[in-house]
Amino acid sequence: MLFAAGLGTRMGALTADRPKPLVEVAGRPLIDHALALADAAGVTRIVANTHYLPGQIAAHLAPRGIPLSHESERLETGGGLKAALPLLGPGPVFTLNTDAVWTGANPLLELAAAWDPARMDALALVVPQENALGHPGLGDFLLDAEGRITRGRGPIYAGVQIIKPEFVAAVPDTVFSMNRVWDSLIANGRCFGAVHDGLWCDVGRPEGIALAEAMLAGADV
Repeated sequence: MLFAAGLGTRMGALTADRPKPLVEVAGRPLIDHALALADAAGVTRIVANTHYLPGQIAAHLAPRGIPLSHESERLETGGGLKAALPLLGPGPVFTLNTDAVWTGANPLLELAAAWDPARMDALALVVPQENALGHPGLGDFLLDAEGRITRGRGPIYAGVQIIKPEFVAAVPDTVFSMNRVWDSLIANGRCFGAVHDGLWCDVGRPEGIALAEAMLAGADV
């Protein structure tokens, strides 16, 4: 599931005439960076959600035949995934934000290698703060020795996870954040984290573009 329905307001003028997933970094749209990760990980079924300027994303993805889950109103991350579940089908799903770029290991393969459905209902990829570029936050999670997560000023959530969809489908509301699902799973000791082996850059603001391009080029950032 590619999250591509955001308004991109933090991008300012860059998203006045295009959705944020089509903003270019290193010569290609952000959503293509996300698709490249999915392709390299062998993902064969991909769904994207849309809201702002959906026709542009539809046209961009049309050659690949990717199904779209259009949101007439913003459903937030949890609601967006819930609405797309009929297109995704059964079983655990990856979700991937489309406003970041990576170096190092493929984040989807990292999660797949660490995924243990007997112990986990969700597995989030996190990045140590020193390896996270362009992100103004103070950290999101703390990991215990077994990888279970709790809220705290530790590593930063990198916008990619594996989650069992039944816990999203069980939320009765239409509009809700993924945080609501995570908090329930954290309380039950079923939400885990894996640490990304590489760098990660948040491209949610204009200044993130130059940071991401320097990171990809191997510059000292």
